[in-house]
Amino acid sequence: MTPINEKRTIQIMKQQKDLGAVKKCQICSNPELRIILPLGHQPIVQAYLTENQLSEPEITYPLNLCRCPKCGLLQIDHVINPKFVFPKSYPYRTGLTNMLVRNFRELVVTLEKKYHLKKNDLIIDIGSNDGTLLQGFKEKGMRVLGIEPTNAARVANKNGIETLQEFFTDKTAKKILNKYGEAKIVAATNVFAHIPNPPELTKNIKKILRPDGVFVSESQYLMDIIEKTEFDTIYHEHLRIYSLKPLAKLFSLSGMSLTDAERITAAGGSIRAYAQQGRRKASRQVKNLMAAEETAGIYDVEVLKKFTKKIINAKNDLVALLLKLKRSGATIAGIGSPARANTLLGFTKINTHLLDYACEKSGSPKIGLFTPGTHIPVVDEKRLFEKQPDYALILSWHIGKELMPILRKNGYKGKFIMPLPVPKIIKEI
Repeated sequence: MTPINEKRTIQIMKQQKDLGAVKKCQICSNPELRIILPLGHQPIVQAYLTENQLSEPEITYPLNLCRCPKCGLLQIDHVINPKFVFPKSYPYRTGLTNMLVRNFRELVVTLEKKYHLKKNDLIIDIGSNDGTLLQGFKEKGMRVLGIEPTNAARVANKNGIETLQEFFTDKTAKKILNKYGEAKIVAATNVFAHIPNPPELTKNIKKILRPDGVFVSESQYLMDIIEKTEFDTIYHEHLRIYSLKPLAKLFSLSGMSLTDAERITAAGGSIRAYAQQGRRKASRQVKNLMAAEETAGIYDVEVLKKFTKKIINAKNDLVALLLKLKRSGATIAGIGSPARANTLLGFTKINTHLLDYACEKSGSPKIGLFTPGTHIPVVDEKRLFEKQPDYALILSWHIGKELMPILRKNGYKGKFIMPLPVPKIIKEI
């Protein structure tokens, strides 16, 4: 980024509310936040670079995981202007991830049965990306509307999924009500933790819901993150890491209730939460999950300290393993270049001295670019089969069990390295 653009970035950030250093809890406004895991300064994880940009300055931002001792929410301590985190050129496409496609198909079936959806019911998806989720509802005869600020909206519209290319704001909520009416279902999958000012966000969601409507969200779940040492899910897109206790508090602030919840396997382990207007009873499943959270101690400072220690050990062990292999002359390629991998690479300082390149599926908009911060070239996965590196580091390790047999079947003959939760070499699948 040129100095002029950098100056402009700083000016815009200063003009925006709810941005910059987080001084109070994003849900309950408690000013006494405590740092749990310092991850240093990191670039925006989807800010991939062209070859020409490698010689320009690169902006990084503080990235520390903090805990609110009052409501228990884990959150990062710096909010970047969403226009920079989710620019129009944002490279992610939901439809390229088979795991998410399957998950969204299952969600459509679940919602249809659970809430007796009918033809012509309005279904709205906030952060709808390329329209993958809404496609399933449209096929069942329902009206659909996506809200997506990036150019993925163009892909969705081209495929017949009506999508507003803008951020979801109070202005957008009013526009929706005036033109489309209230929705039976409002979804926010893998974006509910991405949007600043969650109390305002939930109030705007409530505005566009029918009285009998349902809001469903899917977010990275703190239980999974602690159990699997998934620290790579901590980055500037994910402003908050949800568990049920803080979620219930958040919904109550806007006159809604957390009515149901379930753990799902998507994205390495997520929580699917359902909320409705008014004061309603929580399901037995919500109560059971809350009890499990308490038993696991995820609101206990000592448990979180042990979690941090495991992360530091995993970091050191992974770097030591790669250094040992490189000293022996081994070639190592990365498998996948998901956003989460850039937290892993940035925190461990793994760059081209240790990792030769990262492979993406054909068609990925990241191919030909370089990872932010670490500047590892992203190439078509065809190179993996042509060059046959000695080792393949599974950067998309959360779906590693699915990926490795596919790569082996497609002709990769080398060994795999699983970076987390404990770094290890896998010789046989």
